[in-house]
Amino acid sequence: MKPIRVILLPGSVLPADEAYGPLIEALGPDVQAVAKDLELYADDVPPPGWSLDTEIDGVLREADARGWDTFHLLGYSGGGAAALAFAAKHPDRLLSLALLEPAWAGNWDWSPAHTELWRQYDRLETLPPEQFMPAFMRLGVRHDVVLPPPPPGPPPPWMAKRPAGIKAFLGTFKSYDLDRARLAAFRPPVFFALGGLSNPDDYGEIAARLARVFFPDFHLEVFPKRHHFDPPHRIEPKRLAELLRRHWEKAETG
Repeated sequence: MKPIRVILLPGSVLPADEAYGPLIEALGPDVQAVAKDLELYADDVPPPGWSLDTEIDGVLREADARGWDTFHLLGYSGGGAAALAFAAKHPDRLLSLALLEPAWAGNWDWSPAHTELWRQYDRLETLPPEQFMPAFMRLGVRHDVVLPPPPPGPPPPWMAKRPAGIKAFLGTFKSYDLDRARLAAFRPPVFFALGGLSNPDDYGEIAARLARVFFPDFHLEVFPKRHHFDPPHRIEPKRLAELLRRHWEKAETG
C-alpha cells in the first residue's frame, strides 16, 4: 500500500510542529504527514486581505510542491475552518476530511445559544491584550472547566502574533462565504473529533449541524476528558492516530 498523504493545519495559537509533533510520531513512518503552518503567521502581522482563501491557496501550493494530486486534509480550530473552506472549493483534491473542533462552520442555521456565543466572541475585540487570551480561552470550554495558568517564564516569541491572528480569524468568519451547497455535495469520508469538556454551544453545535445538514459519510468521535485547549492530538495522540488511520484507510480502499 502506498504511504498515506495528509496535510495537517493547526489552530490559531500553536505553531504546526508543536501542535502535531506527538500525533505525527504516533501515526508512524508509513503516514506522510505534513504539519503546515498557517499563512496567517508568515510575517509579523496578518497579510493584507488575509482570509480563509489565503489558507486554501497555501494548502494548494504545499500539495502541488509535493506532487500530490489528491491527499487527506486535517484541521484543528482555525485550521479546521480553513479545511472546511478547502473542501468546499477543491473537493476533487481530497480523499477525506478530518476536523478537530473547527472554530467556525458557516453563518447559517445557528442555534440561539450559538448566536449568543458569537456575540461574546465579538466583544473580545474590545479587550486589552492581557485580557484577550484568557477571555478567548474561557469561551471555548464548559463553564465548570478550570483552565491552567500560563506556563512560567516569558512567552515564546511567536505568541506575540497570536492576538492579531485570532482577531483576523474572527473577522473573516463574519464575511466569508462558505459555500453550503458545495459542502452538501462533498462525498469523501469526514471525521470529527469533539472534546467532552469543550463548550457544547460552540464545537458541539458545529458537530451536530455538520452531521445533520451535510456529509453522508460522517463519523463523530468524542473524547470525554478533553477540551479545546488540551486537544486529543496533543494529549491522546495514540488513540487519535488509530482512529485517523482507520478513517484514511477506509477512504483509500472505499
